[in-house]
Amino acid sequence: MSDNGASPSGRSTEAPDVDAELPATLHIAGLALIRTDSPPSLACWTGCFPVPAGADPAGMTLVIEPAAPPEDSTLRLAHDVVSRFDVFVDQASEYCRTRLRERDFELTTEELSWLDLPELPLALPEVTVWADQTWAIRFAESRFRLADPYGILVTFDGTQPVDIQGLDDEQ
Repeated sequence: MSDNGASPSGRSTEAPDVDAELPATLHIAGLALIRTDSPPSLACWTGCFPVPAGADPAGMTLVIEPAAPPEDSTLRLAHDVVSRFDVFVDQASEYCRTRLRERDFELTTEELSWLDLPELPLALPEVTVWADQTWAIRFAESRFRLADPYGILVTFDGTQPVDIQGLDDEQ
């Protein structure tokens, strides 16, 4: 996994040859991420966290652009995120509870009342880690209008949530 994407000659690997060097599976903190079909410019691995019966499924995606095996620093970040996934989901939820009260999000009176519920209407958390060391949690389902149609994305800087956005067709 410490392969830097260079060929044995030391030159960068061209996109058609990269496929052969990309691992089919990455094992990160007990989670198996399977390489998925993606455009030639990307390398993506996806997996689902084991969940108890009746619990919401949760997933993780690792994205490398341009396509290459993940670097050690990216794997370390992914390991930290997987190892503390529940903690980060709770942080993202609480960040939403605080930030969504801001006028910029234009929540209705009913939506604002949901922020006072013990459980926010946020479900199906998915984490994405990118090669540039950025990462985010997307709540794929929510009753908030902001979440229509693709969910709410909470972006992190290190271990702290720093931004929220609703995901629409343009994103």
